[in-house]
Amino acid sequence: MAQTRPDAGLVLDAAGWVAQARHLASPNQDARPAGSLIELLLIHNISLPPGEFGSGDIERLFTNRLDHDAHPYFAGLRGLRVSAHFLIARDAELIQFVGCAERAWHAGESVFEGRARCNDFSIGVELEGTDTLAYTDAQYDALARLARALFAAYPLRAVRGHSDVSAPRKTDPGMAFDWPRFARALAVDTAAFAPGLLG
Repeated sequence: MAQTRPDAGLVLDAAGWVAQARHLASPNQDARPAGSLIELLLIHNISLPPGEFGSGDIERLFTNRLDHDAHPYFAGLRGLRVSAHFLIARDAELIQFVGCAERAWHAGESVFEGRARCNDFSIGVELEGTDTLAYTDAQYDALARLARALFAAYPLRAVRGHSDVSAPRKTDPGMAFDWPRFARALAVDTAAFAPGLLG
């Protein structure tokens, strides 16, 4: 069993499930390629409907239970099969959909340092939010706590936003995300962050 540092407070089992998270297993996952190391932490944002929080629709999307007739925006999501390893809600609730040992379907077409298919070697964390609305203090605290646990458990060497690996297709976590604040809270070597992210 992989265990985090005591200060992180979160415990991961051998399959990469966090004991303290609420577990909602997603069918939108598969095995990582043989020999893949988990090297990249990818930060995303999501809200469903866009700009609305606490609806439960993110959880329904990631578990293929979204009612596509419940909101006009959802019609465009019909047939979409996506997931992330984790979602951090506005109130900092941590929800896990995929064990970290498995490949979640969060990055899509993506390239990191010349290497395509970021899903193969990354962990995806969704923040409930938008590109332009400030994230909550509780979310930053929860993200740092989770990231410390992940850095302790896996050979992560970089942290990026979805926009950094899928531009211009994706823009999240957006201008509202405070990268210097997250870097200070995470307290890992700043080499894990692209210089442009830290100002």
